[in-house]
Amino acid sequence: MGLGGFPGVTLAMARDKAREARELIRQGVDPIERQQAAQSALRASMAKALTFKECAEGYIKAHESGWKNEKHIQQWRNTLAQYAYPVFGDLLVRDVKLPQVMAALEPIWTTTNETAVRLRGRIESVLDWATARGLRDDLNPARWKGHLDKLLPKPSKVNKREHHAALPVGDVGAFMKRLRALDGMGARALEFVILTAARSGEARGATWAEIDLESKVWTVPGDRMKAGKEHRVPLSSEAAALLKALPRMAATDLVFPSPRGGMLSDMTLTAVLRRMEAPAVPHGFRSTFRDWAAERTNYPRDVAEMALAHTIGDKVEAAYRRGDLFDKRVRMMADWAKFLARIEGKAEVIALPARRA
Repeated sequence: MGLGGFPGVTLAMARDKAREARELIRQGVDPIERQQAAQSALRASMAKALTFKECAEGYIKAHESGWKNEKHIQQWRNTLAQYAYPVFGDLLVRDVKLPQVMAALEPIWTTTNETAVRLRGRIESVLDWATARGLRDDLNPARWKGHLDKLLPKPSKVNKREHHAALPVGDVGAFMKRLRALDGMGARALEFVILTAARSGEARGATWAEIDLESKVWTVPGDRMKAGKEHRVPLSSEAAALLKALPRMAATDLVFPSPRGGMLSDMTLTAVLRRMEAPAVPHGFRSTFRDWAAERTNYPRDVAEMALAHTIGDKVEAAYRRGDLFDKRVRMMADWAKFLARIEGKAEVIALPARRA
């Protein structure tokens, strides 16, 4: 049995170690096996000594291939880096307890609740991952039901969701006339967003490969859709004419490229609205479209929801519905384009003279 080399182990230390080993043998304990067991336990403990940050990166790496897009992955990293890592990122994951979780959540729970709710869920997922890997044993301190719901107010009580600013249906025709008088790629992208009732990111990321001008169809691939499913958008004659009039850049396949060739930012469309002093945001025109469909047409609700690429909340209904109501949406988008070209006059109230008895 090796006792260690000189000068790290002196002769006196070696004699003491030898005495301890002989005593263990007299007790029926193999000193070599005991030493190997201690070394094995140390190695196992070191293997479990991962920080919360290291576990978070491990979780993200394990799941990122199944996530929708790079933006979602970046949101995960940014949220944890901004709010969790400064509090307990360097702490061993097995030592993350309720005080650390609360220290990260409480400062933002009532001010930016939507972010806080996402942060809590992400912390919970990382800690569950660590538990499944054998890196911690305790109950998850970030779990909500029966735990944090007793310590923090419900999100519905503090999260005051603000709707996107949108133009009234009756004002959109006059707005479109002003918008079409403007030059610039930002104005054309915003016009396309309104004509198709698409999300800003879907339109700004559109490529010519997705556009079939002959069939008047824009097919957005699933990896660019919020629901992760391919979405066909019927192009009205007005939308198709807009696309045909656009210049094409050899350096990019983007339909609405920025001056440098990359994708337009959402702020570019917002800047157009600000210059026009319009009380709306790009996403708000989807709300205007929905109001038009509900108040000014007889199109069924499902057709309008499908045009907006909203997911079906009922899982059973979603499982049975395979079609996308495309033919009906062709007529709806044509009617929407015609409505956008019409300027509605303001109603004038005329006071009638009192009737004499």
